[in-house]
Amino acid sequence: MHDPRVRRLAEVLVDYSTQVQKGDVVLITSSGLESLPLVKEVHALCVARGAKYVEYSFNLPELDRYFYNHAGEEQLAYFPQHKLDFMQQVNVFISIGAAENSMVMAQANQANMIAYARVVKPITDWRVKQTRWVITRYPTNGAAQEAKMSLEEYEDYLFGACCIDWHAESRKQERLKKLMDGAEQVWIKATDTDLRFSIKGLNGIKCDGRFNIPDGEVFTAPVRDSVEGHITYNCPTIYQGKEFNQIRLEFSQGKIVKATAPAMDDALNKILDTDPGARYIGEFAIGVNPGIRVPMRNILFDEKIFGSIHFTPGQCYDECSNGNQSAVHWDMVKVLKGDGEIWFDEALIQKDGLFVHPELLELNPKD
Repeated sequence: MHDPRVRRLAEVLVDYSTQVQKGDVVLITSSGLESLPLVKEVHALCVARGAKYVEYSFNLPELDRYFYNHAGEEQLAYFPQHKLDFMQQVNVFISIGAAENSMVMAQANQANMIAYARVVKPITDWRVKQTRWVITRYPTNGAAQEAKMSLEEYEDYLFGACCIDWHAESRKQERLKKLMDGAEQVWIKATDTDLRFSIKGLNGIKCDGRFNIPDGEVFTAPVRDSVEGHITYNCPTIYQGKEFNQIRLEFSQGKIVKATAPAMDDALNKILDTDPGARYIGEFAIGVNPGIRVPMRNILFDEKIFGSIHFTPGQCYDECSNGNQSAVHWDMVKVLKGDGEIWFDEALIQKDGLFVHPELLELNPKD
């Protein structure tokens, strides 16, 4: 049965996020086949808006896993120049995730995954820097199970977080951005978390539906060497196909000097040793999507949880660069609902997951 919310999500992606227009070259990619209804709607809208060429492709995670486990050195080192050549013609990139199993890469060869990510990084860099791009998810039974929901509940949750008035959300986020722009020091205080760092001279960036759907965060970056203290994350995080819980990081002069996670210390530190930049922070963000309230083991949602922060080891964003470079960008999330404070300089911004600063009260959910 046709779900009108699929069409609405396609309109958000095409008309708001990427603003497809006459003459554009569009690339639609999907990880998994379940997203076909959304791919069809996005494709139809791109054609209707006058895109001169619309390419679509479906990637299958099981085949990627086979490649990582069985490819030889020559295969892993091969750079697919044809993909970069085409990406350099692309104006709009729309990516849809519809994986049935988030753990498909759990036993894949991690070293080969890291090595290949380095090889194809120029393609990703071009896409991020030179195209109008957006990433989203499509509801599947597998994703619903990960979120501990029925498919119907998960569909309601996903569409409720994605199909909102992004113009209004953007206006509300502007107030948080301005406070972030004017702040010098940040203090995060919660259970087993006492973290201080500088954001002086690093601007705030609104995430208001232009690149991720769902969206809903305002981010900046710490001064690279300023981070001191420790943080324990309370959201599960899946990275390179492995699940990590209760990650605890300790910092000195900006660097992660100790990293632990129950039963996963070796795997965690192996990722953080990918390159020197992986042990420094590239992003600090505050989640503000009013429709996302609980972790669901999907970072595209979890990093937007209202009343959360994420503090990200690895690569910084060009829009707010603190100079940190890495092949890693690992968004780790801490929910502050019921336990936590965010301070900008001497001002309490948020307490127990709700904004208390008078200029930010409109950001709080209505219910």
